[in-house]
Formats: sequence, C-alpha cells, structure tokens
Amino acid sequence: MRIKNPAICNNISQGESKELVSLIGRLETIVSRLEQNLPPHQIDSETSPIHAKVSCSYSQTDLTSPDERYLPTVLPHLEKRLERIEKEQRRSREVVEEQPKAMSVNAYEDIILGPLAQFLELSSKIGNDVATHAESVKKAFDAQLQYVKMASQSAAPDPSEIANLLKPTSDQIMGIQTFREKHRTSQYFNHLSAISESIPALGWVCVTPTPGPHVKEMNDAGQFYTNRVLKEWKEKDVTHVNWAKTWIQTLNDLQAYIKQYHTTGLVWAGKTKASLNGGSSAPPPPPPLSGLPPPPPMPAFDPNASAGGEERNALFAEINKGADITKSLKKVTSDMQTHKNPNLREGPAPYKGPTPFKPAIAVKPVKAVAAPAEKPPVFNRDGKKWIIEHQKNNPNLLVDNAEMNNVVYMFKSLNSTLTVKGKINSIVIDSCKKCSVVFDNLVSSVEFVNCQSVQMQVLGKVPTISIDKTDGCQMYLSKDSLGVEIISSKSSEMNVLLPSGDDYVEQAVPEQFKTVVNGTSLQTSCNESLG
Repeated sequence: MRIKNPAICNNISQGESKELVSLIGRLETIVSRLEQNLPPHQIDSETSPIHAKVSCSYSQTDLTSPDERYLPTVLPHLEKRLERIEKEQRRSREVVEEQPKAMSVNAYEDIILGPLAQFLELSSKIGNDVATHAESVKKAFDAQLQYVKMASQSAAPDPSEIANLLKPTSDQIMGIQTFREKHRTSQYFNHLSAISESIPALGWVCVTPTPGPHVKEMNDAGQFYTNRVLKEWKEKDVTHVNWAKTWIQTLNDLQAYIKQYHTTGLVWAGKTKASLNGGSSAPPPPPPLSGLPPPPPMPAFDPNASAGGEERNALFAEINKGADITKSLKKVTSDMQTHKNPNLREGPAPYKGPTPFKPAIAVKPVKAVAAPAEKPPVFNRDGKKWIIEHQKNNPNLLVDNAEMNNVVYMFKSLNSTLTVKGKINSIVIDSCKKCSVVFDNLVSSVEFVNCQSVQMQVLGKVPTISIDKTDGCQMYLSKDSLGVEIISSKSSEMNVLLPSGDDYVEQAVPEQFKTVVNGTSLQTSCNESLG
C-alpha cells in the first residue's frame, strides 16, 4: 500500500486538514487491528506506542494545536507498518502453499484422477440418469478426500464429533440411494442399483480394525447388478460393459489403498483434534496450579465425635488399667480341669441343624401322579364295527360270522393275537404292541398305526397294506396276495415274507431313499444299499 506524499499537508485548507486528521486516526486504528493478528516477534520495534499516541493526539486536536507539526511524520510510519503487514501475510500464504501433502492424500487423489475419472467419463457418455447419478458419486469421493486430508493433519476427534465431520459424505451416500429409489422405472435401473448397493464402501473410515474387507463386501453386494449390466449390454454397447468394469476397478483400487495406508483403520496423523470447521483446534490449556484452592485440612481426631464415642472411651479406660485388667477374670479351679475330671471329657451335645424355613404362603405339596388305572378289556360289536380294546396277553381273540361290510378296530392291546374268519372290509390295528392278526380275505386294506413289533398273516387275499408310524412289522403273504400294494410312511423294520414252498423268503421294505432333481421335478428312488 502506498500513501501519497505527506508534504501536501502544508498546502491544504483548515477544513481539509481536519478531515485528514480524522482519516489518519481511522487508518491508525485499522493498522493496529491488523498488527494484533501478527506474532509479537514480527511487529516492528519502530511501531511503538509512541506513534499510536501521536495519531491519537491528532484524532482529538485541531490545526491550532502544537501537535499539528507531527502530521507529516505520522504517514511514513503508517506506510512502513502496512508494508510489513503485507509482507508477513504474503509469507504466511507461501508457507501454506508450500506445505507438502501426505502420501495417503496423494494416493487417494490418484484414485479420483484415475479409475473414478474414467468412470465419470463413461457415465457422461451414457448420459441420462447414469450421468446424473455419477455426479453425486463424484461429490461423495470429494467429500471423503477432504476427510482424509483432515485426518492427515489432525488428531482423532471426539466420538461425538465424528458424525458431524462425516455428514458431507453420508449426505451424498444417502442422496445416491434415494435417487435410485425414485427412478425404479428407469431403463438404467441396474446401473443405478449397482452404485447404490456398493457406495456404502465409503464408510470404511468408520470401520476398525479391518476396513479393507468392508470395501470388498460392498463391492460384492453391487456385483449382482454389475453382472446384470454386463449380461444385458454385452452384445448391445461396449460402453456399458466398460462402465461396469471401471466401477469395479475403482472399488478394488480403494481396497488396495486402504490396505497400504490405513490397514487397521483411518490414520489420524496430526497432534491437535479435528474441529467442525475443517481445521484443527488445540485443546484448551489446563488451569494454572496456583489458582487451585488448597485442600481442606484433615479434621483432628475426636473420640467423642462419633456415635460410638462412649464405648470407645470405656475401652481405652480398660486398656489403661495395665495389669489390673485381669483382676475381673474368673480363675479355673481344680474341679473345672478336664485332665483331673474325666467326666468332663464327654463330647458336646449333638449338632442340631437350623430350623427349616417356612414360607409365609402355604404351598400345597405336590402329589405324585398316580399311574392311570387299567381300563377293562373290550370286545363287542357295534353295528358294522367290531371294537377290540385294552386286551392284554390274550392269544384267543376271534372274530367269526362277520359280514363283508364289517370293520375290525383293535386299539391299545398288548401281547395278544386276533383271528378274523371270513371276508370283511378292513382291519385297523392302532397303538398296539407285540400283537398279531391273522385273517382270510379283505375287500379294502389292513392298517397299522402307531404300533410296535406287530405281525400279520393273510391266508387269502388282501389288496393293500398301510403302515404309518410303526416300528417293527412282519407281513406274511399268501400266494394269492403277491400283487398287494404296501404303503409306508415314518416307519422302520418292515419285512415282507413271501411264500416259497413250505417256507418263506424274507424281503425288507426300503426305509432310505435318494431324490434327485430332474429339470423342474424331483425323481426319488430306493437306496440300493438298503433297498
């Protein structure tokens, strides 16, 4: 800044001189404020308070004052001080510009200028929603670059401040995902989804101790849609194929960058904590020790101060008696000594345990559940149904003179045998154990349900044998029943005995199966080793 020659002050009018004096006073105030921002060692020794005093005198005097002669000398000093201020400000700017960047910042910028720039170029070439979406991606990476720069120059902030510091990046990520949701009908929905599903990879700055795998996980999440883009546009336009590959490469480079510079989490390399304005703020100095009040004095011991003061005084009084303290003790006489009185050597009274606790609320004792009473056996006919129940150790159960439409139902019997004469409709054996049934001919079927170790023998013909939830079932067939159908489910140990001369040949019913997918259907076959 240049100030005109102060010699003109000699040729100005009285009114102009007053205005000039006022102007110089205001200029002096401005210069003083600028100097307050400079370190003390950078302030010129010549700019002493005497010069400020001179200008202050001019701000409060008129031209008739004897101090008017100092007016031409004030301006050169102001000019010198302004030049020094400009010089120091210019030097400070040069120091900031010459400050080298951290290697981690340079490496992150390489990602932005490399694969991300190619991605943005291809997005612009595709245009439409893809180009608009890519602009938000660029803003998200730029916001994270600023965060990485701050980490390279600052110490880790307080946990409560991290959310505010990451707000620019999180806002862009949220905007990218919202854009996808609002454009579900877009012809480039797969493109938008590929970015939206993988852009949370930028959240690696909050992941510890392994942020690299987080980026890979997000890259894999978006690869479902990038594969769709590759499949859809492979034969149409190679630009879309390169677009998908470039985005995948961008995230791969980001993962490699993290592995090299931030292996266990974002590195905070500065000494002062990061602040919300993007810079760093030094922690406040601790308060001077001299300003702390002295600790309160320890209270003097007062034996009477506590509630037990009287007891404590009595104890001290007893101790102070010395040898006289034993005078009140009882002496052991000869008749009290056990070695002289064998009758005193008897053991103590037997130990009595504490009285058992009785709850206030009376609790009724739990009675043991009595075994259910055995029900009387039943064998009667109710219309077309023969009912046989609760039979036990009875091998002579016989159903005779039955009609073709009759049904025999045997329930909860043990170690008994049932014989059915003639031809009837069907037989049902339910919840029986170690029971057998022998019959001539059936119109429909014989069924075993919830049984254990049961046997059957057909002397004539039976169309169907049904076995459900049964363990152990022996089936003796006649020559007329070789075409029978056996239907089984949830059962085991099932054997069919086929007639061979005067003897029987035993065959096991398969219990294990193998199922294979045949196109859009399933094909099931018996396991050869067991079938």
